[in-house]
Amino acid sequence: MYDLTNPRVVRELLEKYSLAPKKGYGQNFLINRDVPYRIAASAAIGSDAEYSEAPRADGVTALEIGPGVGSMTVCLSELFERVVAVEIDRGLIPLLEDVLAGFENVSVVNADFLKIDLSELLKDTEGPVRVCANLPYYVTTPVIMKILEEAPEGRKIESLTVMIQREVADRLCATESDSEYGAVTASVALHGKAERLFTVAPGNFYPAPKVTSAVVQIKLHENGVLDVYPDASKDKAEREEFVARVKRVIELAFLQRRKTLVNALSGAFAKEKVLSALDDVGLRPDVRGEKISPYNFCRLTDILYK
Repeated sequence: MYDLTNPRVVRELLEKYSLAPKKGYGQNFLINRDVPYRIAASAAIGSDAEYSEAPRADGVTALEIGPGVGSMTVCLSELFERVVAVEIDRGLIPLLEDVLAGFENVSVVNADFLKIDLSELLKDTEGPVRVCANLPYYVTTPVIMKILEEAPEGRKIESLTVMIQREVADRLCATESDSEYGAVTASVALHGKAERLFTVAPGNFYPAPKVTSAVVQIKLHENGVLDVYPDASKDKAEREEFVARVKRVIELAFLQRRKTLVNALSGAFAKEKVLSALDDVGLRPDVRGEKISPYNFCRLTDILYK
């Protein structure tokens, strides 16, 4: 069994398969054993946890995005009944087949996760799914939003435990009282609750990135947007259309942060209608998007489209 967090072993494995970390894929491999084990344990338990505290998650599948050389894949295989790992880099597939030989509960899929059909990928999976990933910084938001928006019906995907750039983590976990609060914050909040678990310094990676990372866990709402806004329609199609409208209002609200909401939405709605909606919700006429909670974005959208 390979020590996949030993820098020397990682370099030797890459050399064996004539590979090198690819900047285009944001490949920074973990070289501190404690980090992948802590991420895997946190995914298994549902909160920040050390590996020794984590019981095996029987009946639960881990969906890993970007396994790299497999350091976290091995940890997940020990804690979850099944692991499905999606790797975009075709060159890493022979290496992964080597290091994961003997791990019978792991299957590796060579595909671009952003182009994959999530329902098709998970169609043979029984029980809940928890996503775990060391995400390249350049695809962080698209990957997270894809999962939240395309998660199969029935709450099959319960949570995401992902390592991302610290600044992005700050935005995901902000509230409307924080300066980091933005469009992605409000949009993610429609689907789940984000919490920052711990930070990871650059020295824990090979090669070392120029930024500090953080691990964030997003627990999906059991009833979707209904857990944020109970007045949303109980009809699935109508509810999906409503969420799309809320996200459009959020997008407009943050397109130019310095504008008041009235001015930000003036191209899509009559000024008088926006002012009336703000009054109905109990918000000041000069309020900006950064001060509006996800719940109030839902209320405003409901009123504006009615």
